[in-house]
Amino acid sequence: MVHTPDDFMRRAISVARKSMNEGQGGPFGAVIVRQGEIIGEGWNQVLASKDPTAHGEISAIRDACARRDSFSLHGCDIYTTGQPCPMCLGAIHWARIDRIYYGFRISDAAAIGFDDTAIFEEFAKTPELRKIASTELLRAEALVLADEYQQLPQRTAY
Repeated sequence: MVHTPDDFMRRAISVARKSMNEGQGGPFGAVIVRQGEIIGEGWNQVLASKDPTAHGEISAIRDACARRDSFSLHGCDIYTTGQPCPMCLGAIHWARIDRIYYGFRISDAAAIGFDDTAIFEEFAKTPELRKIASTELLRAEALVLADEYQQLPQRTAY
């Protein structure tokens, strides 16, 4: 059976609806597709797991990577019920997913209590102007660690 993009988005909506109604988290679900087949699914589990990183996209990425036994999802698309937040967008880039399809927008999510606007605005600021302070500490020692990593003979580039 040939699936359409609408089919994949409907599956993302379906897994989101189920978990949302079970009280696991918000209305966020995602599926990862490779060559017309779903290879990973995820839904928001923030409330169920008490893990603020358990977003639908993150869960779908973890599922797809486990199934593929790979950290790269190059050649895959993600279908997600909501436009990705900054964390999920970063994870999508790190996973090397080729394309994002989303249902509702960041502004739609904000209207129901999931406002990522402030986070996007924080990331646009220089580190010294952000609300959460960050301070460089023991850089020389940390750079030794980075150099040790670079010298590992069998390290995997990612």
